[in-house]
Amino acid sequence: MQRSLGCSHRPPLLPPALLALLFFVPQLPAQTYRLQSMAGLTPVNVQAGPANWRGRPALRLVDNPALPHTQAGGGQAMVILADSDFEDGAIEADFAAAPRAGAADSARGFAGVAFRIQPDGAHFECIYLRPTNGRADDQLRRNHSTQYIANPDFPWERLRRESPGVYESYTDLEPGAWTAMKIVVSGTHAQLYVNGATQPCLIVNDLKLGKTRGKVALWVGTDTEAYFSRLSIRKESH
Repeated sequence: MQRSLGCSHRPPLLPPALLALLFFVPQLPAQTYRLQSMAGLTPVNVQAGPANWRGRPALRLVDNPALPHTQAGGGQAMVILADSDFEDGAIEADFAAAPRAGAADSARGFAGVAFRIQPDGAHFECIYLRPTNGRADDQLRRNHSTQYIANPDFPWERLRRESPGVYESYTDLEPGAWTAMKIVVSGTHAQLYVNGATQPCLIVNDLKLGKTRGKVALWVGTDTEAYFSRLSIRKESH
């Protein structure tokens, strides 16, 4: 007996517009910080204040070795966004950084974003950039343009020694130039995008603090002068 072609049990096809609605996940609105004053910001081991840099109002951050470093931040220099609370989503920031005046020749001008800062202030994830490495005439230095760390147990020295090349990478950077960075975080995964690139220049598949949540901060390294003009946080809707 031949099976009738009219007896198919396949469900009817849905119009594309209806399919889009079924799979649409609403995004929470972005929380944007203009960073033109210290209102709502908590400095930790850093000198910070409003300034202008290359035509933009911004916050100037300088890690000063003369400052007494406190336990909060684990000796790291940063400005914490007091009302922030971040687990998964995207963090975008515009910054410019270079070694501060009088810094040693080995200074690189580190700057970036710390996230999921724990209540003790000393445990957090961080992704930062080394602008002076981006166009160095040494390929190995170029390969150290971006960096992931997890304070305090996984500094860059340990990660580079135990997993060479895994937690840092090359991207084009210019010292003192405005640079746009975006960090996308989901669970124990993070990706870094620089200057609007559609592909990440750094992928971290095992964030060392695990699946946590906490505050967000502007972060600078030793002997660095950095300017931040904007930061936005878009949380993932769970």
